[in-house]
Amino acid sequence: MQSADILIYRATLVPVGEDQVPHIEMTREVARRFNNLYGKEPGFEAKALEAARKLGSKRAKLYLDLRNRYQEQGEDTALEQARAMLGDSQNLSLADRERLFGYLEGGRKLILSEPKALLTSASRMPGLDGQKMSKSYHNTISLRETPEDITTKIRKMPTDPQRVRRIDPGDPEKCPVWQLHLVYSDDKLKDWATEGCKTAGIGCLQCKEPIIDAVIRELAPMRERAAMYLEDPAQVRNIIADGCERARTMAQETMREVREGMGLDYS
Repeated sequence: MQSADILIYRATLVPVGEDQVPHIEMTREVARRFNNLYGKEPGFEAKALEAARKLGSKRAKLYLDLRNRYQEQGEDTALEQARAMLGDSQNLSLADRERLFGYLEGGRKLILSEPKALLTSASRMPGLDGQKMSKSYHNTISLRETPEDITTKIRKMPTDPQRVRRIDPGDPEKCPVWQLHLVYSDDKLKDWATEGCKTAGIGCLQCKEPIIDAVIRELAPMRERAAMYLEDPAQVRNIIADGCERARTMAQETMREVREGMGLDYS
């Protein structure tokens, strides 16, 4: 079902956490297998060349040159350049774009796009207890959390159990707060926290203060943007309705091509 949600909208980049990367790779395999089985289109090459002409003479010539460089010499940079050019083309229908993507690598139409995982530098967000942040673990900070609640939650975070007293040295690697330092702190601040923890030069509450400030600072613009929609819920309903219509149109086009490829087009 996750693969269906991705493939039906022909997503090319999917923002996920690192734990979901295997699911994206499975989705890529589904798309690859489907295209291999059902991407055979009568007169495909002629249709692809006709679609290339719609790029304009200069861009069509560049596209074909890049295709030859990839297929004859294996230049991955040529493939990426051609894909980028197709992605930016505004005068192609969805079907023509998919034909040209398929023609780049061979003689099959790419009915389904192969998505890639889009990861951030912090691809696994730690929770307040050091585990992955998850509602089911009750260890979350919500995006519209108030500064007061953020402060309270982080101050109550568990720390290295070896630091029973203020004068006890600790080990940042055993402290959930350190996981948030890895996300929010620069090298100078991390060095300060590491030194202070290992030598008992700072207390745990002192160590948490920069994290509190960083989280409040990061979430402030999100709360501001959300306030507008909380005051006027009709805007949210309109955005959802517009998004549903766009998604429905794209999904219908994908399913039309899927049925045609499988020979299930009864119209």
